[in-house]
Amino acid sequence: MFSNTISDVITSLKGITLGDFLDILLVAFILYSFFRLIKDTKAYQMAIGLGIVLLLFVITDVGKLYVSHQIIRGFANFFIIAVIILFQGEIRRFLTALGSQSYFRKRFSIKTTAEQFEDFYQAVDYLAAHKIGALIAFEKEVSLNSYADRGTPIDAVLTKDLLVSLFFPNSPLHDGAVILRENKIVAAGCLLPLPAQHTLGEHFQTRTRHLAALGLSQETDAAVIIVSEETGTISLAVEANLERGLDKEQLKNRLQAHLG
Repeated sequence: MFSNTISDVITSLKGITLGDFLDILLVAFILYSFFRLIKDTKAYQMAIGLGIVLLLFVITDVGKLYVSHQIIRGFANFFIIAVIILFQGEIRRFLTALGSQSYFRKRFSIKTTAEQFEDFYQAVDYLAAHKIGALIAFEKEVSLNSYADRGTPIDAVLTKDLLVSLFFPNSPLHDGAVILRENKIVAAGCLLPLPAQHTLGEHFQTRTRHLAALGLSQETDAAVIIVSEETGTISLAVEANLERGLDKEQLKNRLQAHLG
């Protein structure tokens, strides 16, 4: 029996064409891209749940569990709609990344010197200590040019003094977002999208910086840093999740993990 199984596998492999091989590679690429996109998000747990439902569908079919199979099959009729609703944010980010000019470039390469990155962390630390509101978006793979074009071009090397001055009270650009690309400040005073929906609570309705950061993290793979002008609290929005109350070291670890 075992030898027959091996023989069947070998026969099947011999029948594989170049088209079949390319088809397998394409499906593998789509699945890999999707799961990388939802990794460490709530959507990952939902994907596992849908996988369990699919497994139960197969088990009830093979085991001839008629009633259970019909119930799951009834759910399967709405499977496509459920996927679109549950993963609309991830699908939007995937399509945005696919159409981005920067999608096929290397993952965020750290060309920045250690001093320049330290300048960034010192600037955020200074802003938090003095309760100066700030909104900073780090570009990853999805291009942020469409948002940078709405602001004022800066195109300057990242330094602590320059970053702090852009958010200093009464500065013409302090209300908008600053967009960073590697070791450069691309633009300042940029407008970011607000989220269509969120679960931050009613007390966040008036905190436009936090909502804008969450909105951009829903649309792109950028890491968005927020400094509250009310409390000086540092927050980080990544992949549609907002983490609040970070210190300098925690921010550094989160950014390095996300940006690669």
